[in-house]
Amino acid sequence: MIFETAPAKINLYLHVGPLRHDGLHELASLFVFAERGDRVGVRPAPDLSLNVEGPFAEALTDLPNEKNLVWQAAALLREKTGIRSGAEILLQKNLPIASGIGGGSADAAAALRALARMWRLDVSHEELLDLAFSLGADVPACLRAAPLYVQGAGEQIKSGPPLPRLWVCLINPGIDMPTGPVFRAFDEAHPAPMPPAGILLKTDDYETLIAELKLTRNDLEPIARMQAPEISDVIDFLAAQPGAMIARMSGSGATCFALFASAADAAKAQDCAEANGWWALASPLCMG
Repeated sequence: MIFETAPAKINLYLHVGPLRHDGLHELASLFVFAERGDRVGVRPAPDLSLNVEGPFAEALTDLPNEKNLVWQAAALLREKTGIRSGAEILLQKNLPIASGIGGGSADAAAALRALARMWRLDVSHEELLDLAFSLGADVPACLRAAPLYVQGAGEQIKSGPPLPRLWVCLINPGIDMPTGPVFRAFDEAHPAPMPPAGILLKTDDYETLIAELKLTRNDLEPIARMQAPEISDVIDFLAAQPGAMIARMSGSGATCFALFASAADAAKAQDCAEANGWWALASPLCMG
């Protein structure tokens, strides 16, 4: 079986602008990815099938396969390339659902990578990006799983800065935060937002990185904090951990993160969070 990791996506910052004509928001963000996350495996089969296992598989029990982004990615890739082969697909769901760390998008991107390898497809990177964007705004960035500046609604991607070695601790307080309601609440609170500005970081060292990140923000964080006060508790907890350099929410929540300069500090934060009854994950960041 061919496996691809679907790493957790983290928005180091997320600036949100107005709605576009296609109903999506203009965004400016810096995406980074943890080395750990979900996993997608594929093997040849006469037709498509999808099995989901792992600690968060139960949350997808009632979701028909045809609604799963992994299935949709496989079906769309077959349609666009004319491939007649099938695939037995395994999704190991290790990340919480609806948690702001791109789980479904990363899963779809991992499925595209794995299937393109297995089916030995001659697909250009641009074609794969277009196909990915039709599945979801975050899927194109998740194809690369490296530090990336993302603008537009997710289709404008360029390489991010050369970051110093970083570890992350992710914490989710066990709250589902579907993206749609958070964005709708943002629209109500900001009926005419300014176009979002992307901030290009010049990251020579940890001190420079954190100073520059403090000039940025996650525009959805205040909205999510009002909807789920537990998010504030998690951010305060992370900020107080030894070695934590910055703490904020990722995406539309409810997962929050802190950056660390050492694996030991990130692991200690994970242990303390789990002792509080929260889901937590410590991981190095993918450097690309």
